[in-house]
Formats: sequence, structure tokens, C-alpha cells
Amino acid sequence: MNPIPNDICLEIFSRLPAKSVGRFRCVSKLWDSMLQHPYFTKLFLSRSPARPRLLFAIHGFGEREFFFFSLPLHQIRYDNSSSPVIAADFHMKLPGDMCTETWCYASGLMYFPNMWNAKKGEDRVNVICNPSTRLCADLPEMRMDKDSRSFLGFDPIDKQFKVLFLAHPSCDDDHRILTLGTGNSSWRKINCPLPHTPSSKRKGICINGVLYYLAHASKIVCFDVRSEKFKFIDGKSNGVRFTKLVNYKGKLGVIIKYATFADTKFTTCAIELRMWVLEDVEKQEWSEHAFTLKGDEIVGFCDDYDVGVTAYGDIVLLSSHHPCGSFCVFFFNPERNSLQRVEFRGKHEALHRCNNIVYAFENHEEDLEFNVMETTYAATSSNPQLRGTFESMNKFDALCLSDDD
Repeated sequence: MNPIPNDICLEIFSRLPAKSVGRFRCVSKLWDSMLQHPYFTKLFLSRSPARPRLLFAIHGFGEREFFFFSLPLHQIRYDNSSSPVIAADFHMKLPGDMCTETWCYASGLMYFPNMWNAKKGEDRVNVICNPSTRLCADLPEMRMDKDSRSFLGFDPIDKQFKVLFLAHPSCDDDHRILTLGTGNSSWRKINCPLPHTPSSKRKGICINGVLYYLAHASKIVCFDVRSEKFKFIDGKSNGVRFTKLVNYKGKLGVIIKYATFADTKFTTCAIELRMWVLEDVEKQEWSEHAFTLKGDEIVGFCDDYDVGVTAYGDIVLLSSHHPCGSFCVFFFNPERNSLQRVEFRGKHEALHRCNNIVYAFENHEEDLEFNVMETTYAATSSNPQLRGTFESMNKFDALCLSDDD
């Protein structure tokens, strides 16, 4: 049989999950060279937004280890069964203690501010992580107190990741920003025209190069990652209730959930979702949508959950606490008015522990191009103390291991 041309092989590889690419690098020296070439990593990244994945972070109650899994969203979308069972792919284990209310995600990277790591004693570090390549690195030191906040944003034009640090409200002139991947990364001062206090229990979200996060006094802060300029949206005059920020088909959305009760014993009979979508940023015009979800499964599931929206416009409802074994997620499609329950399983032991706590990131893009070990001085010999913090997992070749490893 005639060999398949290399350009055809690259087209095939670019459509595979990152873990499969890691395994195929072990096949031969030729494939290893092809799959590490900058042309392929850029090709893979360009295809990644078209096949978003659902990324999970799981840890047991009281434990200091997080396990990351993912699965392709299109597999769920085109499964016609009423309650499909889908296997989740294991990515990595991350040791450490972190505040899940402040961690951030943007375009394939995770950011963990003030993360505790056992190898550094009581010191806390700010960590950037690429779940697709299992690479992690410490950022330059920036001491954060309980009143400071930081967010991760991505500029799709210049292809740059930036970390925005917001100091205590009494130190308005000490806000800083860090650009990743510049080779000589350091924190720079940045000016903010209006003093504000970010919400301490709400995550930010980056959409098309704009970082949005909630602030007190019913405000949403809009930070343009490329120009590094701030804007503010006032929700009081529009009647928008700011709770959970979501990406709804490329627009900023705010979503809130209500439980309706059938009797005085507070027996839940349905879940109502109300969503506001920002249609015009300059005019601050919002559209409002309301949905009602009914059914025995969803009713018993509604007390404690996280909510998000996929790239396809499906609203995701995920219970944060799960009993032993697999866990399930509900996908509600507003256009079709359909509700689908999906059960996730896997071989990894973390999926079979009791009382797991689960967090979801709805539109994970796998990125083989961005190497976090080259983003800061943490990967250079000039600061040996910070090197090797996650040495056991900083091998992309580890992707060829089995799901049980």
C-alpha cells in the first residue's frame, strides 16, 4: 500500500484529541518531529475552537488533590439516546490547595491564584497550567491578600494571555498586569479610572478578548485585554441581576436559577432559569430570556449545582456534590426546548470515590502551542527555587500513559 502523504497525516492528527497526539509522538522519530513542529501546533490550535470540550476538575471532600478530565461536546450533542453514558478522558492530577472561587480559565489555560503547594511549605504561589499538555509553572511573585483579586484573560488578535491583578480598594494605584509568553515577564503597573471592589465569590469570564467580572454596586467591569482599558456596565437601570457570568454564543450573558415549590413543605416541582444577554455594549442593551425545566430527575437535582453555557448554546447544569461512582450533567437546549441527562464514567479511581466535588469549564480548547514553562522565569536557571515545582507532571510524553496512570 502506498504511504499516506505527510500533509494528509497532519490534517488527520489535527482533528484528534491532545492525548492521542501525545501517544502518536511515541510511534516514530518522524511522527515526533511532525507533531512538535510549529506548523502543526498552530494548525491544531486553529481547529480546537471548532471542537470544544467539557473540562472537569474533581476532588474529594477535604483532600488537596484535583483531577482533571474532559470529553468532547459534539459527542453529547449528536448522541440521540435519551440518557447516554460517555467516558471522560483523564488529563492530569494537580497537587495543592486552592480557592475554587477565585481560579480562572481562558482559552485552554487555567490560573490558580494563591495556591498552596506541599513542596514549598507554607508559601503560596500563583500557578498557570495547561491541562492539555500537563505543564504547570509558577508566575513571578505577587503577594495577594484576602481583599485582592486576579483574573486571566486572552487576546485573540495578538494571541497573548494576560493576568490582571487588582489590589485592595485602598490601593487603587497598585493594580498590575502580567503578559505571559514574552520571555522576560514581570508585573507592570496599570491605571484604572474608577475605583471598584471585585466580587470575592464570583469568577470572571473572557469573551472575544474582553475580560468581564462582577464588582459591588451592581456593576460589571469590562477589561479589554489588548488595549488594557476598563469600561463599566451598570445593571441597576436595566434590572439585570448579576450572579453567574456566561458566554452565550459569543456574547456576555448573566444567568440565575429559581426553584418553584409545589407545597408549603418546599417540595421542588420545577426549575426556572432566567438569562440576560448583552446585545449592545455601548448602549448597554440587554435581552431577557426565561425557561422552565421540569421532570423528576432535574427536580431532585436542583438544590446545589453550577450552571454554564456551551459553545452550541446549551445550558449546562452540574451538581457540585456526587455520591460514589459516576456523575451526571443536564444539558438544556433553549432553541429545541430539550433537556438531556448525560452520565459520565471512566476507569480512573478519582471517578469512583464517594462524595466527590466537581467543577466544570464548558468550552475547553486544547492548546499544544502555548508552553507554560516558557511563560515566566520559573523555567530558567536564574531562579532555581521555582523550577520543578510540578516536575513529576511536566512531561508532555506522559500523555501516552493509560487512563489509570
